[in-house]
Amino acid sequence: MEENKVLFSVAEVGKMFGIGKVKVYELIKKGYLPALYLGGLKIKKTTLEEFLSKYEGYDFKDLTNVVKMAS
Repeated sequence: MEENKVLFSVAEVGKMFGIGKVKVYELIKKGYLPALYLGGLKIKKTTLEEFLSKYEGYDFKDLTNVVKMAS
C-alpha cells in the first residue's frame, strides 16, 4: 500500500489484492469491505488493514458462505 495515500479506488484495491473490480464491488455490497462515495467508491487505507487482519485465514470464494479455512 502506498504510505501517504489515505483513500483507494475499487480498481486500486483490486490490483493490490490480486482480484478483479467485480469481486471488490461484491465485497463492498455484502458488507465485508466498507466504502464511501467520493467521486466514485473509495476505501480507506485503515479499512483495508482492518479487513486483512480480521479475515486472515478465511475463504472468500463464495461470498454467500465465507468460512474460516481449516488449519
